[in-house]
Amino acid sequence: MAVDRKENIIAAAEKTFASFGYKATTMDLVARVANVGKGTIYTFFTNKEELFYEIMNQFIRRIKKVATNAIHENDTFFTNLHRALYSVLEMRKEHQLTIKLTQELKEIGTAQAQQALANIEDAILGFMEEFIKKAELKGEIIPCDPKVTAFVVLRLYIALVFDWEQRHSPLSSDEIADLIEIYFVKGLKK
Repeated sequence: MAVDRKENIIAAAEKTFASFGYKATTMDLVARVANVGKGTIYTFFTNKEELFYEIMNQFIRRIKKVATNAIHENDTFFTNLHRALYSVLEMRKEHQLTIKLTQELKEIGTAQAQQALANIEDAILGFMEEFIKKAELKGEIIPCDPKVTAFVVLRLYIALVFDWEQRHSPLSSDEIADLIEIYFVKGLKK
């Protein structure tokens, strides 16, 4: 029963943070949405920040699961990389809390929003770095700095998935895969 109540509080808090952002969310508001007393929240979480980071850590675990499930042993490195990254970025793009945190960061620069988004990016980069190391060991890609490569690939994906569509029509998953193949697999050299 305590686990159900805790999960109920986490779900209500996620909705509240997604609606109001980190800064405007209060424990009173979370308690109202969860239909519990504020003291009940404090039996599970010391403060708003601890509750917030529990929510973000759960989201990061879901991201890692989505990325891991996108990897198919018989597919090529680049096919798996594309499927994993595209799935994760689409998930992030549609996740109401990350949308609100991005907006809050741009508008008022809340440190907790910045840290939460950085933690998400670090988790994605860590997953990619390990995936790149394994591919390098298997001889699927040339030797490279996995940390730098993960960063560059993620930045390109973010640019193609998020930034591009701010001024142009969104690219499809296949178009993004083709562009990644041009830039990373084949290169631009004739």
